[in-house]
Amino acid sequence: MSIYGFIVLIHIISAVCGLGAAFALPVLMKKPETVTQAKFAFKVNAGIEKIVKIGSITLLVTGLILGALNPSLFTQIWYIVSIVIFIMVQPVVAVILPKKLAELEKLLNSIKEDKLPDSYFQISKQMAPYNGFTHLAAIVLIILMVLKPF
Repeated sequence: MSIYGFIVLIHIISAVCGLGAAFALPVLMKKPETVTQAKFAFKVNAGIEKIVKIGSITLLVTGLILGALNPSLFTQIWYIVSIVIFIMVQPVVAVILPKKLAELEKLLNSIKEDKLPDSYFQISKQMAPYNGFTHLAAIVLIILMVLKPF
């Protein structure tokens, strides 16, 4: 296997780890019905989030290495659009969603009973459009990388 092929393999594994795990997080965080369940979901989320971060960073780095090894990629629209989409998603996944999760966690830590308040579900609903955006972006990125349509 060539170096380029090995980097492609790492890139694909990173996509599976980073993007795949990212699809699970919103589902996990919507399931709790009690404070105890929500706190457990946050612990599981923290572990999954590490996989997402490592996968996403590795995805970007390997993608850029592939471009460095094959500079003609920088003339391919699918490649450039993929990088732009990836960069556009970063403020959402690195700033907006973590702030919302921090709000939820702060709320959980202030609750004395085991019933989740309506405000928990309101914050969760506020996150839905951002999660939808990141999922759509991930699907588009996968389509671009697999089909290379232009």
